[in-house]
Amino acid sequence: MTRPYVLLSAAVSLDGYIDDAGPDRLLLSDAADFDRVDRVRAESDAILVGAETLRRDNPRLLVSSAERRAARTAQGKPEFPLKVTVTASGDLDRELNFWHHGGAKLVYTTDSGAARLADRLAGIAEVVTLGPELDFGALLDDLGGRGIGRLMVEGGTGMHTAFLAADLADELHLAVAPIVVGDSAAPRFLGPADFPGGPTRRRRLTKVEQVGDMAVLRYLLQPEDADS
Repeated sequence: MTRPYVLLSAAVSLDGYIDDAGPDRLLLSDAADFDRVDRVRAESDAILVGAETLRRDNPRLLVSSAERRAARTAQGKPEFPLKVTVTASGDLDRELNFWHHGGAKLVYTTDSGAARLADRLAGIAEVVTLGPELDFGALLDDLGGRGIGRLMVEGGTGMHTAFLAADLADELHLAVAPIVVGDSAAPRFLGPADFPGGPTRRRRLTKVEQVGDMAVLRYLLQPEDADS
C-alpha cells in the first residue's frame, strides 16, 4: 500500500506564530497568497486540519476558485478534495462549518473519540478509529488505501508537530508574513517534540518565491527527496 505524499502548508509571522491570542483569526496571508493556497488545495486529493483549528477558526476548507473546481471535475476528480480532521477526544461540534460545505468528510480519532462522534456526526462524516491512541502512520495507510495520493496538511500546531515528529512529511510550504506577533500566548507553527535528527538534520530549501508581500519557502523534508 502506498502512503500519500504529505505536504505541510503554513503561514507564519516573522517571529514564528501562526495566529495571535485574540478571539478572531489573524489573517497572515494577503490575497495573492490565499490564491496560491487555493491552487495547492485544488492540486491535492485530501486536505487535513486538526480539531483545535476547527474549534478555533471554524474554517470551511474549500477550493474557492470555480475554474479550479471545474478543472478537477474535468479530470474525473471530485469537485472538492476530501476533507480530513483528527481528534483524540472526539470533542467536535456538529454545527462547525467544516461539516456543511464542500464534499466528503473523514474524521480520524481514537476508540473513545469514536464512541462520542458516531451519533453526533451520523450522516455528515465518516468516523474512523485509529485504536486507543492516534497513530499517524495508520492514518496515512488508511488514506493510501482510499486512493489518496497527495495530502495537504494545513495545521494547526499539533498536526504539523505530529507529522514532523513522526517523520511522515515529504514537503513544507512556509509562507512568511511581514508582521510580528510577539505574544507568548499565541500558537506557533511547531510545538516541542523529539524531532528525528534534532537540530543537526538540515532540510533542503528548493525554492524561495515572493507572493504578494509574503516570502514562500519550499523545503523537501525526506533525505531521498532532497537527494533527487
